[in-house]
Amino acid sequence: MIDDALSRALHAAAVSAPSAAKLDAAGLELRRVSTTDDAFAAWLQVVARGFLDGSRSSEQIEAVRERSGYRRATGVYDPAAPDPDAPVATLASWRGALSVPGGAALAACAISSVTVSPTHRRRGVARALLEGELDVADSTGFPLAMLTVSESPLYGRYGFAPAAFSASWRIDARRAGWIGPVPSGRVDFISRERVRERIAPLHERIRLAVPGEVDVPDGHWDSIVGTRPDAEKAEQRRAVQYTDRHGEVRGVLVYAVSENHEDFAASRAHVHYLLAETPDAYAALWRFVLSLDLVAEVTAEQLAVDEPLRWMLADQRAATVTVRDHQYVRILDVAACLSARRYGASGVVVLDVTDPLGYAAGRWVLRVAEDGAATVAPLEGSDVPAGAADLTLGVQELSALFLGGVSATTLAYAGRIRSTDAEAAGRILSWPTAPRLSIWY
Repeated sequence: MIDDALSRALHAAAVSAPSAAKLDAAGLELRRVSTTDDAFAAWLQVVARGFLDGSRSSEQIEAVRERSGYRRATGVYDPAAPDPDAPVATLASWRGALSVPGGAALAACAISSVTVSPTHRRRGVARALLEGELDVADSTGFPLAMLTVSESPLYGRYGFAPAAFSASWRIDARRAGWIGPVPSGRVDFISRERVRERIAPLHERIRLAVPGEVDVPDGHWDSIVGTRPDAEKAEQRRAVQYTDRHGEVRGVLVYAVSENHEDFAASRAHVHYLLAETPDAYAALWRFVLSLDLVAEVTAEQLAVDEPLRWMLADQRAATVTVRDHQYVRILDVAACLSARRYGASGVVVLDVTDPLGYAAGRWVLRVAEDGAATVAPLEGSDVPAGAADLTLGVQELSALFLGGVSATTLAYAGRIRSTDAEAAGRILSWPTAPRLSIWY
């Protein structure tokens, strides 16, 4: 993970004083938890319980501890509880990097492991945790926060909005048929250890081209590939690589097969991760998994909403695709965020932003040049620049628009924004590549 001044500042920051005071008034304590402390084991057990997992073994705790040094862990404690050393709520954060339209990355406060015990619901605990971490992120200098969620309605109250959606696929492999390219490179089986060596640098070469992608923590790669000592059913994961005609590895695939005991020739393959640097690698790896012997169904998750695979199937109805919200973004610094990305058309947009927490509130002028680069400045006075499209919106809507995953026109029709020219704003704020995020974090 990134080790820079921003990351170090996040780790050095104390808990939010306002949030700590609110929780103290309710008889609770907000504390930092170091991954090297004995308290981390209890913190991790509470996180597992909150996500409906079983208790962690000593081996699993040490494996997580070893890979979690980059995280800032926080817990809420109840001194009156029968086990005061176990937190009643948890949160983790770290300095991540979010890919934005135009091939750049923006520092982001990534948030995860948010849990509140059922015994302490409706006491303001979640609000204190989330608002406190946003306070820390803003005071530390992060321009935005990001997270993936288990329950989508919870985070809008804090200004988060879905900015990148994901698609889950279920493909009838017998019916699908292949009309895509048949690349000249080769596909070969490799060990989990070898794919682990190759997947991280390959992702680093690719991620800036896809808005919504992030720098992936090493522990996530170990979970995906099955190389963690605590990984479940690691032996079922298989890996292949695609090598182009020049001998360069351009793609990897990690998948597992589940036998159908009633019909052995109708088993199922699940794609855990498919990473392709080139169109040839993409086509070759999908063709491989859809052509597996004895496999009748292929499933995959965290795919793009405009996946090219659809146009490689002879029968598109062989695929059932479900789209849902996935990567959530919360803008804190409007000027830093909007000037970091590129845009689909030149023009001027005036943004009148409301934000209940105050971070993004104000009126801003976004000026986009012919090359898609932008400048952003507060609007001085009440004079709107000539020819500007005027948008009135909340921080949620601004955050949803940030990666280009939804059009301003769509949000205007949905009644989420008001605009003097939603179509012009939609053209300017657009981007040709739909955002995606290929992991949970």
